Amino acid sequence: MIINCRKIRDFEKKLLKKEKINIKRNFMIVDALYKEAVTLGALPLKDPLEGIDIDIKIAWAVNNVSKPA
Repeated sequence: MIINCRKIRDFEKKLLKKEKINIKRNFMIVDALYKEAVTLGALPLKDPLEGIDIDIKIAWAVNNVSKPA
């Protein structure tokens, strides 16, 4: 159980600042994730527009919520 969230956040920030960006490694990760999605049958989508009407309704509702004053 995490007791002090601030310490964890500070630790993560310091760790990320030390880590150098490795573009080649990042692309390899994305490529592996894509291949896994294809293997699992999640990609390519059979019908890319399936459920778009629900997505539009949700987006409309979220975007039209009044902001607190």
